[in-house]
Amino acid sequence: MPETRAEKIVTSIETLISSRVLQEGERLPSIRGYAGKMKVSPSTVAEAYDRLVAEGRIYARRGSGFYVSNHIEPVPLTHLGPELDREIDPFWVSRQSLDADERSLKPGCGWLPANQMPVEVMKRALRKTGRSEEALFADYGSTQGSTNLRRSLSRRYIEEGLSVSPEQILLTSSGTQAVDLVCRFLLQAGDTVLVDDPCYFNFQALLRAHKVSLISVPMGPEGPDVTLFEKALKTYKPKLYITNSAIHNPTGASLSPKVAHRLLNLAETHNLVIIEDDIFADFEEDPSLRLAVLDGLDRVIRIGSFSKTLSASVRCGHIAAKAGWIDALIDLQVATSFGGPSPLATELIYNAISDSGYRRHLGSLRQGLARQRREIAGRLADLAIKPWLMPRGGFYLWCRLPEGICSADLARLALEENVILAPGNVFSVSRNVSHFMRFNTSQMKAPKLYEMLERNLKKLS
Repeated sequence: MPETRAEKIVTSIETLISSRVLQEGERLPSIRGYAGKMKVSPSTVAEAYDRLVAEGRIYARRGSGFYVSNHIEPVPLTHLGPELDREIDPFWVSRQSLDADERSLKPGCGWLPANQMPVEVMKRALRKTGRSEEALFADYGSTQGSTNLRRSLSRRYIEEGLSVSPEQILLTSSGTQAVDLVCRFLLQAGDTVLVDDPCYFNFQALLRAHKVSLISVPMGPEGPDVTLFEKALKTYKPKLYITNSAIHNPTGASLSPKVAHRLLNLAETHNLVIIEDDIFADFEEDPSLRLAVLDGLDRVIRIGSFSKTLSASVRCGHIAAKAGWIDALIDLQVATSFGGPSPLATELIYNAISDSGYRRHLGSLRQGLARQRREIAGRLADLAIKPWLMPRGGFYLWCRLPEGICSADLARLALEENVILAPGNVFSVSRNVSHFMRFNTSQMKAPKLYEMLERNLKKLS
C-alpha cells in the first residue's frame, strides 16, 4: 500500500535524524510551520510527531515543542547516503582493492604495483634511517612534523612559483588525513561542499563522514563547467570546493588558464575556500597550472602526499596554507592524533626523496607510464572501449564503454573472476556516468584481463 501523508512525514523526519541534519536535543520545526513547508494539514504533522514520540525518536517538552531524543543509535557511514549497489559504493571499491590477495587483478585500484615503485631507494633510506639517534625510534612526533621534510617541500613549492615557508606547511599522517583536518577546520554538519562530477570517490566517503551535503558540477577536459559552477555557488552557497587541478582523478583532465582564473574570481566573489589535492604532482614532466600558485594560498589550500610515487606503506601527507590556518590545523591534529605524523616515517621519507635515485626513478617512471597509457589505450580500443582524453601523466584512463554497457554490470561479472574494477558511478554524486570505467594502466599487463573484458562485454551486449 502507498504511504499515507503522516507516514511520509515520519519518513522525512527519520531521514533528517539519521543523517544528523537534526542533531540530538535539537528542536523540531513547529507543527504549523512544518505543515506549511510540507503542504499538509497541521493534524497530519501532529499525527506523525505522535508516532515518532511513541517510537522514542523524539520527545515533547510542555510549552516548548518537540525535540530529537538523546538516545539515537549510531548510523554506519554507508547509511548516510542513498543505498547503492556494492559495485558502485566507494567503500566497496576501497575495501575490495585493499583486501584483495595477490591472485586478484586490480585494474580498479588507485596505486602502482610494487615493481614500479622505488623499492631500492626505500631500502637505502631504511638503512640510513636505522643509524639515527635513539629518540627517533621512541618519541612522539613534533606537532608540525619534520623540519627537514617541510624545508624540502618548501623548496619544491618555490621552484613551482609558490612562495611558501616551512612554517606554512603541516605534515600529516596521510593525504586523506590532510583533507579530513581541513574539513574539521572549515565545516560543520549540514554545510554544503562542491565537488567535481566525477570526482575521487573517497572525497565522497570522507565528506559523508562529516555529514555535509554534496553538490557536484560536471567536469570537462579543461576543468569544471564554470557556468554551472557559478550557478551552484549562487544557489547552494557551498563553503568548500575540493578538486585535483592536474591529472584529475578519475578523468585525467588538467585545468586550463581560462577556467583556473574564472574559478578563483568566483571563489573570491562567493567566499569559497578551495582544497587543491595535488597528490599526482610528481607524475607531470612539466608542471601545469596550479590554483595555489595563482592564488598565493589566499583561498586555496594545497594538499599532497608521497603514497603514489614513493610508498603507500609509509604514509605521510602535507598541507600548505596561510600561516593562521596552519596554526589552527596544528591544534586540530594535536586534538585528534596527539602530535604530528610518525617521526620515523617522515625521516624515512626525507631520506628517500633526498636520494638521487628517487629523482632518476621519477624520470623513468613518467616515461614508462606514458608508454603504458598509449599501449593500454590501444588494447582497450580493440574492445571498443575509448579513453575520454589522454592525460598529461599518471596511470589512469577514464574510458567510455561500448554503447549500452553498464559499468556496474561489468564490475559484477569481473568480480566473479577475481578481477576488481572501478565503475563510473562510484565517482559520481549524480550517478550519471554508468557508461564509464576508470582503468589503472599500471595494473593491466595480464592477458587474461582482456579475455575477461571481451567475454563479458559480449555477454552484456
